[in-house]
Amino acid sequence: MAYKFIDNYRERGARKKLVSFLRDERKIESEDVLKAIEKVPRHYFFDETFWNQAYRDIAFPIGEGQTISQPYTVAYQTQLLHISPGEKVLEIGTGSGYQTCVLLELKAQVYTIERQEKLYERAKLFLNKMNYKAEFFLGDGSRGIPQHAPYDKILVTAGAPFVPEDLLKQLKIGGICVIPVGDEKSQKMITVLRVNEHDYEKIELDTFRFVPLVGDKAW
Repeated sequence: MAYKFIDNYRERGARKKLVSFLRDERKIESEDVLKAIEKVPRHYFFDETFWNQAYRDIAFPIGEGQTISQPYTVAYQTQLLHISPGEKVLEIGTGSGYQTCVLLELKAQVYTIERQEKLYERAKLFLNKMNYKAEFFLGDGSRGIPQHAPYDKILVTAGAPFVPEDLLKQLKIGGICVIPVGDEKSQKMITVLRVNEHDYEKIELDTFRFVPLVGDKAW
């Protein structure tokens, strides 16, 4: 993890190009999401040796068998959440903390959980140094964080074999969960709307490939 905070015209220009690519080529429509991505210095999450990779539309290893997500994937999932300022968002899989920062730029109140202790400690320290404020938890994300439920939105950043019921129960009525569901090789992005106390509406969207969601209610 790079702790050297240099963000000059070159990096800012690279972010602008990335945002233009996401808008024009990847068809991301939410200007709020694009503005959030433009604000977050993605190269901060890379060792300085690999800063030239930071604004490519690719995932990149961060250790512990995990990756920092592809910018398109971050934009795609975030757009599906339709976040309004002040909403309470549960993020399953903190990872590098990059997605967390994008959610915070949208002025969400973010609760984020990570099962890998090294990544949890690193992200918690690093985001604090960047002045991003979220609530961090170490534990099994497939179970959510029930003590702070209900949530307006839930975002799962790892591939699950099914939608964990524990997470759905932690959604507010009218809330949205975005989660990739499938096998360990590919998943369909699923949005789940909680209609009432007992009913949910699910929509299956595009195919992605995520690292697996590991936990009692997942792999």
